[in-house]
Amino acid sequence: MSSLVKEDLQKKLFQPLGQSLREFIEIECSAHDRFYLCAAVTKGGEVEISTVKHFRTDLDEKYEMAEKWFLKDLEMIDGKEADTDNPCFDMHFEKVYSWEAYSCASKYAFARTLNKLNYMYLKKDLKIVNFDITYINDDSLWSSNNGDCLVLMKICFYASNLLCLSLCPMP
Repeated sequence: MSSLVKEDLQKKLFQPLGQSLREFIEIECSAHDRFYLCAAVTKGGEVEISTVKHFRTDLDEKYEMAEKWFLKDLEMIDGKEADTDNPCFDMHFEKVYSWEAYSCASKYAFARTLNKLNYMYLKKDLKIVNFDITYINDDSLWSSNNGDCLVLMKICFYASNLLCLSLCPMP
């Protein structure tokens, strides 16, 4: 489903602007409207982060750019709590914007993408705090192209270890 939305976003909104959509996540904004947080690269190689409103008119899907910022202006991404399954995070530009992703996995996927785009296009010191950095960096075994599947595998591995330890008799 998300690949269809990404393809539709690319075709209807980003391609006409001469941009390439690299990542998007659904964010919680209001009860009635659907919003996405997107990362796209312009033809000139600038990385833009934007919020996009998704709405339906008759049978047609429509997208409207609500706000946008440049990655070069992003000072910090704050994951709020690295030790809990929390989908909330802040992005610090001139102003701090608070977001709630659809899931914790999508929050990490977006942070990974911004980190990768920063490395590819800017190579600036982007502060990423309150995230488990193991899941953010590309040099880690657990953050290959399989991303979220490997994160889930690691969580299952830890859970099975805890289960085995809890079943072992104490001397």
